[in-house]
Amino acid sequence: MLKVYNTLTRKKEEFKPIEDKKVRMYVCGLTVQNYSHLGHVRGAINYDVIKRYLEFKGYDVTYISNFTDINEKIIARAELEEMKPMALAYKYEQAFLEDLEALNIKKADHYCKATDNIDQIQKMVQILIDKGYAYVADGNVYFSVEEFEDYGKLSGRDLEQMIAGTRKKIESDKKNPLDFALWKNVKDPEVIAWDSPWGRGWPGWHIECSAMSIKKLGSSFDIHGGGTDLIFPHHENEIAQSEAYSGVKPFAKYWMHNGTVNMSGDKMSKSLGNFYTTRKLLEKYSADQLRYFILTKHYRSPIEYSDEEVENSNKSLEKLVNTKNSLKNILKQSSIDKDKKQTYQLLEFIKGKEEEFFTAMDDDFNTAQAIGILHEMATEINKVVNNSRLKLNSKLLEDLKEIYKVFNELFEIFGLTLEPSSGSLSSDRYNELIEYILELRKEARANENWELADKIRDDLHKMGIKVHDTPRGTEWEIIN
Repeated sequence: MLKVYNTLTRKKEEFKPIEDKKVRMYVCGLTVQNYSHLGHVRGAINYDVIKRYLEFKGYDVTYISNFTDINEKIIARAELEEMKPMALAYKYEQAFLEDLEALNIKKADHYCKATDNIDQIQKMVQILIDKGYAYVADGNVYFSVEEFEDYGKLSGRDLEQMIAGTRKKIESDKKNPLDFALWKNVKDPEVIAWDSPWGRGWPGWHIECSAMSIKKLGSSFDIHGGGTDLIFPHHENEIAQSEAYSGVKPFAKYWMHNGTVNMSGDKMSKSLGNFYTTRKLLEKYSADQLRYFILTKHYRSPIEYSDEEVENSNKSLEKLVNTKNSLKNILKQSSIDKDKKQTYQLLEFIKGKEEEFFTAMDDDFNTAQAIGILHEMATEINKVVNNSRLKLNSKLLEDLKEIYKVFNELFEIFGLTLEPSSGSLSSDRYNELIEYILELRKEARANENWELADKIRDDLHKMGIKVHDTPRGTEWEIIN
């Protein structure tokens, strides 16, 4: 039985989608003003794994995400880069999609953009005005939080206490300092904006997600995801305006929030300047390495980023990569021992651990615990396949084929390939391994064992490493 921690109820609940075997899921995306960083893609990786696991369990998942492609920050950044705002937004939108592809994150069914949904947003704003939940002031439209009786239910904040703790003169045209903008007046005629019944302007941040999620998924859907930093005010405001607009409760049945990525104790963010862009990290680490690092922590837990932490994670990942390669290599053997007296209980053990893996994932998608179980699997597999006295009979061969299939299926849920990639080819350990293999080839040539020397060269070529014998000595290069 799958259980999900629901921020709205502050407890784990049995997962029952509104419509049997169908899951509608919306995850807040990126404000496209710059390149993404690990804090952004941490959430994308977590929700990608959640989607993969739901699909593995037989659910038909519709996954929607968004781009905020107009606001003050985008205007300011466009001026800095001497670009038109829409051109800048498109540039970083495409860059983010490239980052997601590089990280083996499955595409959403739709990526909605605020600027493509102005009509839908304006209709929603007008209905909120007509219902008495919103008001117009100097070309701005604000949502009146005091008109929505459940305000604060997601974050657990008391409205009266919040009002008492605010300064009364933040925006002079607001009735209440907690009221938030649904439509923002833009007075500068040189700045891009859209005509509306209330004046020229653009949408407030919160209304975008409500309008686009309702348009694609309906007034009530299953999962709404995002980072913990979005609980208040963004998601709190989404609930208020969405339920006020539609009259349908709940707006989302399960609210899921991933933890932050921190550096030196502070949340990784553009405003603090303490971040590495995703593409810079992908120059240093492979997609597998970054995904694995993220998944070694439960999605709701914060992550402390440092190169040392990632390197330690990489060592753990290498053990799993080596196990897969050992399995793959032994399955290539054609020598089968006819003596069936030697038996192994490995498949039975792996099947038991597979069930433990599913139990961990059913407990609020506990990837950290599931990875520990994969390592227990790998330890037992290695005891068998690395045994120098191993006799590969037909029964064991069939068992190992099934184990290899299970191993790959579980890692597919995590979006991990366990294959050497360009991100890891530059590591010192990988280079040392190639040099060691070439040293063995050099010894074979010295002993005039040309057949072995040629075999090593040809096998390396099949693996994407081309060997050159030159007057300077043996050199090699990566060819794929």
